[in-house]
Amino acid sequence: MTQRRARIADAGIALLARRGRPGLTHRAVDAEAGLPAGSTSYYARTRAALLELVVHRLAELDLDPGGRAEPPAPTDADSLADLLAGYVHGRLTGNRERTLARYELSLEAVHHPGVREVLVTTGAPFRTVAADLLAGLGSPDPQRHGRLLVACCDGLVLDAVAGAGSAHQPGLEELRRSLRDLLTGMLPG
Repeated sequence: MTQRRARIADAGIALLARRGRPGLTHRAVDAEAGLPAGSTSYYARTRAALLELVVHRLAELDLDPGGRAEPPAPTDADSLADLLAGYVHGRLTGNRERTLARYELSLEAVHHPGVREVLVTTGAPFRTVAADLLAGLGSPDPQRHGRLLVACCDGLVLDAVAGAGSAHQPGLEELRRSLRDLLTGMLPG
């Protein structure tokens, strides 16, 4: 993604997190990004195109370790639970803005098939990684278990951000234990 497109998408992420879907307008993105009026429209002519640009940027940010070393591949359920707990905890703390924007986009996707298609496409690598990790640890049904694991992680985040669990933010150790319990049912031994 070009630097200008990334700047526009980052502004869109910030606006979605702060103001929700109604706050995401071309004019608001221009102002948030500090760009001249009409700049966002040049890169994303329609609201749907702007939403898709933001979805792609979220996926790009999630897939890029940002200069951090890739974590070692998990060798057992405990190390996978540690890895996943760190990811979920990060979405609740340091990446909270992206998390809020992602949920706003998920709601938008209900009414806009183009946004849904981009969400499905950009979310596929996460499910593939989960299935591959689980296959490597002996899951008898890695595809199904991978989908379940991603859905569980998403559910933990949603519950803590906007659900009934928002009154109690789970800590890293609680997340680790919860994910370990889930993995116990998926993996042999």
